[in-house]
Amino acid sequence: MTAFTAKRMDAARAESLLAAEGEELSAVLAAASDLRDEGLRRAGRPGVMTYSRKVFLPLTTLCRDRCHYCVFVDTPNQLARTHKPLYMAPEQVLAIARRGAELGCKEALLTLGDRPEDRWPAARAWLDEHGYTSTLDYVGAMARLVREETGLLPHLNPGVMTLTELKTLRSTAPSMGMMLETTSRRLFEEPGQAHYGSPDKDPALRRRVLDDAGIAQVPFTTGILVGIGETLSDRVESLLAIRDAHERHGHIQEVIVQNFRAKPRTAMRAAPDAGLREYVAAIAVARLLLGPDMRIQVPPNLSDPDELALLVAAGADDWGGVSPLTADHVNPERPWPQI
Repeated sequence: MTAFTAKRMDAARAESLLAAEGEELSAVLAAASDLRDEGLRRAGRPGVMTYSRKVFLPLTTLCRDRCHYCVFVDTPNQLARTHKPLYMAPEQVLAIARRGAELGCKEALLTLGDRPEDRWPAARAWLDEHGYTSTLDYVGAMARLVREETGLLPHLNPGVMTLTELKTLRSTAPSMGMMLETTSRRLFEEPGQAHYGSPDKDPALRRRVLDDAGIAQVPFTTGILVGIGETLSDRVESLLAIRDAHERHGHIQEVIVQNFRAKPRTAMRAAPDAGLREYVAAIAVARLLLGPDMRIQVPPNLSDPDELALLVAAGADDWGGVSPLTADHVNPERPWPQI
């Protein structure tokens, strides 16, 4: 046990460690790394950094939200101009999944915008024409298709879901996910902030999803975004919200600590990227708050290659999904490392 882990860390202490620099930061990273190693030894895989070989299936890039940093989302007119479909067809989904299986992939990540039919009549019309009651109904159908036809394990990332929807989709996929991102109400309520105008980014709503996923007994992935305008206090509160939900239900399988990267043609294009010091401090504090047995995931394509060893030194133990076939459609400017 170190001075950082000998007792349960409170919010004030965690916030102070997020601001650590120099020798203090080095000590925080060392404590987090030791705690991670303790968990890996208990799991019977000391020194192992995991990843998932996957295909990325963006079922639709339509969305009802307007996040100020997002380049994943399109409008129906944008899709029409580029001759892209409103939704991926089942044949397209299967073709990518089958090729992924041939390349040794084990996972199919189904990602999409939140409830696009609530904003776009074209989405509602497509669903009606193809016999689906909702976008989530289509997600479930594609998850079943991929699993039955290719053996890939679907991981569903469709955004906010109700308890009933989580229970319905549970039979179609072994796991699901939704980033908590942040508990900051300021970023949701103030004009010009990252989540203003995005109904599904209400922190109270997303916290409810974390609990509902536990009630539904869904193995769940969640996480935080670092550097979208949140305070250090917000960052700690977000991690504690995840810890509390997991302690109530035991269902969080991994926590992603993701660094913000500004993208062109977005409202936040001029915002600074998350700094390396604040990012590694967030990874380390996540480890110290969540303990030795939680998987802490860091996306390898969102950091420069010479920074990856530092992310490991901060207590991470999982790279998440990496694809030999498909792009990271959420961060298309950042290719996956070669595997």
